[in-house]
Amino acid sequence: MRITIGHEEFEVRIDGADSAPALLLSNSLSSDMSMWDDQIPLWSRHFRVIRYDQRGHGRSIVSPAPYTMEQLGRDALGVLDALDIERAHFCGLSMGGMVGMWLLTHAPERIHRAVLANTAAYMGPADLWNGRVAAAEGGGMEALVDATIARWFPEPFRAAAPATIERMRAMILRTPVAGYQGSCLAIRDMDQRESIKAIRNPVLVIIGSKDPATKPADGETIVAAIPGARKCLLDAAHISNIEQAEQFAAEVDAFLR
Repeated sequence: MRITIGHEEFEVRIDGADSAPALLLSNSLSSDMSMWDDQIPLWSRHFRVIRYDQRGHGRSIVSPAPYTMEQLGRDALGVLDALDIERAHFCGLSMGGMVGMWLLTHAPERIHRAVLANTAAYMGPADLWNGRVAAAEGGGMEALVDATIARWFPEPFRAAAPATIERMRAMILRTPVAGYQGSCLAIRDMDQRESIKAIRNPVLVIIGSKDPATKPADGETIVAAIPGARKCLLDAAHISNIEQAEQFAAEVDAFLR
């Protein structure tokens, strides 16, 4: 469905019974809501699963760069508001997890339990993100797709699951350049290392043991900062919900229930 937040349109999909507890999913950079397809069959048995395309991704509004993490967080709140949902569970991966940290520190009353997967509270240096913005400007997503796939998935998985890799490649390539650039700048300018120490919601941090993007140490930093946070280590690189789809789904389902 299409929903309007302010004057901007966002793409949203809902799976599961209207009477079930709400679960809001937030996608990574260079992806769209289809990244969660493997988890929907299990999660929709127990939850009203709400997916949305982040600003600048999928079929949602592509506003001009730069974006901010506050802006992306308020988009998530806008989705809940448009659906008259007072409180929801949350699961976000990479940039989606960063949005989750913003929600937990700025609107904790709107979130019940939260899963922060393959993410970081800070991702320097700035030159890294400036370089990616410039690469997208010069060569579009085609200039970034190979390196992105290499960060997302280790070589053995790429060799063993060619159809999945092609699906992921197509998803990256259809990401709007302006949306990618705006989101890169939001990540570049984010530093939530201190603010997340105030989080008191139940939190599960999922870490990929082979993640070269948000390294295991980044996940450990989040676990150490949030009182009572639980940790789950998966044998995966960056997009762990694709590489370890069944285990990811089961771990999140068990934690949220």
